[in-house]
Amino acid sequence: MDQDMMLPNGQIFESWEKEQNYSRELHVNRNHPDASDENDGTYDHPFKTINAAAKLATPGTRVLIHGGLYRECVAPVRGGSGPDRMITYEAFGDGEVVIKASYEAKDFKKSESWNITRYSPEVKQRENNARVWEVTLDPDEFRGYNPFCAVNILHDRLFIEYDKTDMTTYLNRRGMVFCDGKPLQQVALYPQLGDQAGTYWVEANGQTVHFRLKDDDEPWNHTIELTNREQCFAPKVPFLSYIKVKGITCAHAATGAPVPQRGSLSCYRGHHWIIEDCTIDWANGVGIDIGNECWHHTLKEGQVIGETIIRGCKIFDAGVCAIAGLFAKHLLIEDNLIQGTGWQKMELSWEAGGIKVHDCTNSLIRRNIFKGTIRADHLWMDMSNENNRITRNLFLDGINQREAIFIECSRDDVNLIDNNIFWNVEGRFDPADIPKEPGSSGWYKMEENSVVNGYAVYGEGTDHLHIVNNFIGKCKSAGYYAKTVAFRITWDTRGGTARDARIYNNVFYDCKEAAIKMPTEHNESEGNLYLNMPGGYLRILYPAPAVCLDLQAWKEFYGFDQEGQEGRFDISVDTEHFTMEIKKSPINSSFSPLHPEGNRFIRSTEDISKVSVKSMVTSDFFGMKTLKERRLPGPFFTLPENQVISIDPRMY
Repeated sequence: MDQDMMLPNGQIFESWEKEQNYSRELHVNRNHPDASDENDGTYDHPFKTINAAAKLATPGTRVLIHGGLYRECVAPVRGGSGPDRMITYEAFGDGEVVIKASYEAKDFKKSESWNITRYSPEVKQRENNARVWEVTLDPDEFRGYNPFCAVNILHDRLFIEYDKTDMTTYLNRRGMVFCDGKPLQQVALYPQLGDQAGTYWVEANGQTVHFRLKDDDEPWNHTIELTNREQCFAPKVPFLSYIKVKGITCAHAATGAPVPQRGSLSCYRGHHWIIEDCTIDWANGVGIDIGNECWHHTLKEGQVIGETIIRGCKIFDAGVCAIAGLFAKHLLIEDNLIQGTGWQKMELSWEAGGIKVHDCTNSLIRRNIFKGTIRADHLWMDMSNENNRITRNLFLDGINQREAIFIECSRDDVNLIDNNIFWNVEGRFDPADIPKEPGSSGWYKMEENSVVNGYAVYGEGTDHLHIVNNFIGKCKSAGYYAKTVAFRITWDTRGGTARDARIYNNVFYDCKEAAIKMPTEHNESEGNLYLNMPGGYLRILYPAPAVCLDLQAWKEFYGFDQEGQEGRFDISVDTEHFTMEIKKSPINSSFSPLHPEGNRFIRSTEDISKVSVKSMVTSDFFGMKTLKERRLPGPFFTLPENQVISIDPRMY
């Protein structure tokens, strides 16, 4: 039995994947001198476009795509017939296969007849040396879809809280402009081009784009690309299933903000897809969609949603969401790098995240790296998620991020978060909103203020959340935080209680306010190791007054963490090279001389005591197994000092 595949209910995650025996192969090679869509698709007589092969592909067909740049949206015509009779679209291996939803613009002229500084009848136009160019869109390149005419968010806007967000990015155009593969930044007004180089602006009718390059260079010295298609790989009809996409790069998709969830690479409500070793680069909205697209769609009786595998992919710079899966179930998401998600800063549209799923059940999310997510969660599981396991992932450098993992309104079964590493959750709040507490005034408040955030794991109206053997470091607020949300009553059932959180055998390091903020005492905490924590770092918030405790009081008053330990170490994580190092902390640290530390704190990893194993987790971050009844807290079986260790989970 593979313990690493075990779900919280004790059942093994059963993969449906089978080895393929293809009955037919079709070749696509746009760079071949005899390539033509009139060919028969053999190696010597390949098709020129991928769509030509897609029209002929039937179950058991493998479409082999040779290296090159393909400017088309691949639209599979049919799906496979079962796990052993899939249709596969695969890179041949003789060079990178890149599908771009953009075209290369060539005809430019200087931008004229627009005020480069803000117009005022009383103020004379000041001199501005900005060199601005314009390009009129080629109508032949924009048949059926012009992203420069469409704003980012067109569909369901009911959840937007307009008073809390700057709407500029929501109302920007979907079209993007690239210079030598790097995006220019869209501005809302023409005069803003004069304020900043490397920008572009779209006229009201969406037919002309004005842009200013960095260093005010001329466009003829560069490759200028404008997005002209919504997606790179997407069926035109829904429910096509048993399709595999391998080794392909999809770039420059002008997708909109979800919902609907429409990705650069889209399953379009189909099930049993495998997306493997692919790269998604610069999607305006969503990178990959694997669910039901939108909650306004009707559901067919017996409809299968999900059953998708995403493996070994790299998803860079998705504007809102890297992987979106509405109602998707039985997912295997493993060994992926998801980086730079959220640059559109649309977190208050409530569909932003490295991964955003709803009603997800019986799924395994493991060995992924989430890095540099901007103003959004690395992972957001929204509404009625059950029996999911999140294990052996890296959650790194959350930029202006409220929480790394958000489990929302999930009440009926366990979700397990184990053997992960969390590092640097910055928080998303305005420091000016923190109430001033002059003198001793802050001592007597009954509740803590809720301004500061920055959590590794946040449970909202969620019960049965098990957090086991993780390393949680550098959170602006707390490692774990939860709210009851009693009045969010799901359908005809009940509201949340935030009960039965089980926080076992984790290592918490240098969290600025607290390690744990429990909403009530109806939860469990045991075997945790607390390193470099401030005072009052173990908290129970309700009923008021809140209590802010140290480990001794935590044990005495609530019976928590009877095997809990405290220590002082210096720990560093290199988020570029995915390494970690643990060092001894100097004895003379910045703590009050009036309260000497004595023997309270562990200062050597050799002195950390093993604790009782209190869950089904029998492996560590590296996939090593043990059947012993005691292990070190945290995700590692051993903790070497003064040694740089690799923590790239894709290697193990």
